[in-house]
Amino acid sequence: MSAPDYRTLIDADMWAFIDKVNALYPPGAVDFSIEEQRALYNDVCRVFYQGRPAGVSSWDEDHGGVPCRRYELCESDVTLIYLHGGGNVVGDLDSHDDVCAEICDRTGYRVIAVDYGLAPEVVYPGCFNDGWSAFTAVAEAFDGHLMLAGDSAGGTLAAAIVHHARRRVAGRIIGQILIYPSLGGDMTRGSFVRYANAPHLTTQDVIYFIDQRLGGAEPPKGDGCFAPLQDAEFSGLPPTVCISAQCDPLAGEGETYCDKLRAAGGRAEWINVPGMVHGCLRARGISPAAAGFFDTVVEAIDALGQGRWPYQ
Repeated sequence: MSAPDYRTLIDADMWAFIDKVNALYPPGAVDFSIEEQRALYNDVCRVFYQGRPAGVSSWDEDHGGVPCRRYELCESDVTLIYLHGGGNVVGDLDSHDDVCAEICDRTGYRVIAVDYGLAPEVVYPGCFNDGWSAFTAVAEAFDGHLMLAGDSAGGTLAAAIVHHARRRVAGRIIGQILIYPSLGGDMTRGSFVRYANAPHLTTQDVIYFIDQRLGGAEPPKGDGCFAPLQDAEFSGLPPTVCISAQCDPLAGEGETYCDKLRAAGGRAEWINVPGMVHGCLRARGISPAAAGFFDTVVEAIDALGQGRWPYQ
């Protein structure tokens, strides 16, 4: 399989974003110490921070003993729980603050961001336990419908919670929206091979982050809380939208996952956005195409929160 020509797949605006990120968080940063990785990632987040829309209120609060941040624009009977990305190694409530605030502003839904524990200090199943504790506490605290969303490693955790919750919180989860998620697919084929050396995330980076999440232990087999694609059962899951970046080793994860959900009788839509790279949510302020990617995310959240299925 020949390597793709990223110079033709990715437009000039996205290359400007890629180059700016690389100057702050260089390729191969996984070889740096955890402290250095976090400091560099925080620099990237600050540089691309879009601010909070006027009218959105937010405050920090615990749910289930886990630090969270709540965003509200108006009264809503829909609560979206958001799990941030960062490979289970970097990221926090500040790293995705503007993303969550803008989702709240554009949908009117309550958004609660979860600051789950990071590796190597917290290894699996610790991050899942944090996410589950926060989810169950939020479900108890707020009436109405629930949705889950997350990007990258946060997409892993969001899907894992949905799988675990399907027979425990019957009928309340009305959708999940997974943004370039890592779901535990076969890393010897498909996008893991074709886009193995994509800008911003390589297949070797994915392997590194999985190893950090496990603390060096062997991956558990058949554990949907660790890798949703390894679950034995895909029925009973809510309407699902997976939005992938074309130039990303994780691109095929959404396709495989949605195929499994549809085969089990569920509603699932995979949207693979051309010319995008992993982490492109941050490019929405300088790239019209990345802004369109974010529009797709928000439109999916908005529709599922209304109980609509806008896809064929």
